[in-house]
Amino acid sequence: MQVRVEDVTYIAGGREILRQASLIAPEGQITAIMGMSGMGKSTILKCIGGLIKPARGRIFIGETDIVPLTERQLHPVRADLGMVFQYAALFDSMTVYENIAFGARRQNPQLSRPEVDRIVAEKLEWVGLEGTQNRMPSELSGGMQKRVGLARALATEPQVLLYDEPTSGLDPIMAHIIDDLIVEMKERLQVTSLVVSHNLESIWRTADRVAMIHEGRIIAEGAPAELQASSDPAVQQFIEGRAEGPIAPGR
Repeated sequence: MQVRVEDVTYIAGGREILRQASLIAPEGQITAIMGMSGMGKSTILKCIGGLIKPARGRIFIGETDIVPLTERQLHPVRADLGMVFQYAALFDSMTVYENIAFGARRQNPQLSRPEVDRIVAEKLEWVGLEGTQNRMPSELSGGMQKRVGLARALATEPQVLLYDEPTSGLDPIMAHIIDDLIVEMKERLQVTSLVVSHNLESIWRTADRVAMIHEGRIIAEGAPAELQASSDPAVQQFIEGRAEGPIAPGR
């Protein structure tokens, strides 16, 4: 399922966080959205997920423009989306089993207990956390919590997976494990993935396509090698990690 963002503007507190932002996430590929903090990365992901509504523009999930939809109309579209939040966002009062079962029942409230058991066990196996069903989130490391968050998102059987800073706060080894899982889920499920990240190592390791956001606009888009070779000064400043003053994008 392709995701397409067309000329999206989002305003908060009188400030344009997104300014006519446009991008395409091709079906079955991993598209990374990179950029400095405060440039609108997480905002565009929340707009795609239907968590917030832009002031202007269109966002297509498959063939459906979600921007004009009411909350009720959004429900069937959200069934195709799985979101992995930056801080896992697990329910602290629920066990690992209950967190993942919540995702499964959100997709299909009629599931029997044996069916839920099967889904939970399968998704935990996929993320390498077999045998953790009865543990509480507080008993898990940060990396384990993120993997449970991914398992919960997978339990909804999504066609599109949205990742918000999936490797943030993790050591390099665990970040590599999360990267491998993102790629593995794409290959296993043929799912369309959008990954918001400022971690260049992760982006180059996982992405089929990269979009650079700067001051609320997508200023460059293409294969990783194309972004690395970009002559846009804002792209190069970010890639090289240069702490310089404000810089205007090249286009």
